[in-house]
Amino acid sequence: MTTSTASGSRLAGKVAIVTGGGSGFGEAISKRFSDEGCKVIVADMNPEGGGRVSQHNKDNMHFVQMNVAKSNDWESCLKQCIGKWGRVDVVVNNAGTSYPNKPTAEVTEDDFDKVFAVNVKSVYHCSAIVIPTLIKQGNGGSIINIASIGATRPRPGLVWYNSSKAAVTNATKGLAAEYGNKNIRVNSICPLLSATGLFETFVGVPPTEENFKKFLFNVPLGRLTDPLDIANYSLFLASEEAKFITGTCLEIDGGRGI
Repeated sequence: MTTSTASGSRLAGKVAIVTGGGSGFGEAISKRFSDEGCKVIVADMNPEGGGRVSQHNKDNMHFVQMNVAKSNDWESCLKQCIGKWGRVDVVVNNAGTSYPNKPTAEVTEDDFDKVFAVNVKSVYHCSAIVIPTLIKQGNGGSIINIASIGATRPRPGLVWYNSSKAAVTNATKGLAAEYGNKNIRVNSICPLLSATGLFETFVGVPPTEENFKKFLFNVPLGRLTDPLDIANYSLFLASEEAKFITGTCLEIDGGRGI
């Protein structure tokens, strides 16, 4: 269960866009950033979730409804961000989707297209639309892509989901190499799944304590990912503490990938 963390000022003066900010990892990241002084655009397709999260701190959080697979929505989100707070410093590409765990021969073309549109094309749109603004601002920036442990340790039943996340980690390294001379840092995170959101989609069984235990037999640290685990590392990557870190892919998985 996510626990609270004391407020601070590690992101004071920074402005961030967090996609999929209305639940799960994105909610934890948005709130953690806000608590550290960051102004946060909570971008999400779901107005109920995004609106709820943005109420965490009305002074420095603002909800924008957004489909990350659409370039027009990226342009609108960036315009609203700059219109409200004058700049953007950090983007967390957290929004993602999957299809239910099933034999790969049964995956439909629609399943495939949706997974790559949300998980990969979103990073493409971010790069094409946000990076030019970061360059124009002249102070660099931090882009954080939420991938998956499936990118580095794929398993049966989610072949194309895992492939989409591998594309994210590969693109992360390429973007880091290409834009490092502009002081734009690009990193990715590969989490183990959490007890929220897509557990049943990934594993194929309901999110119960009994099923969690069945899944955890090969996780050395013996638990699922807490959203705060991802929020804390995202905070580090967004801060000046990580100013010499780019092109990385950290597995936050309790040792599952060993």
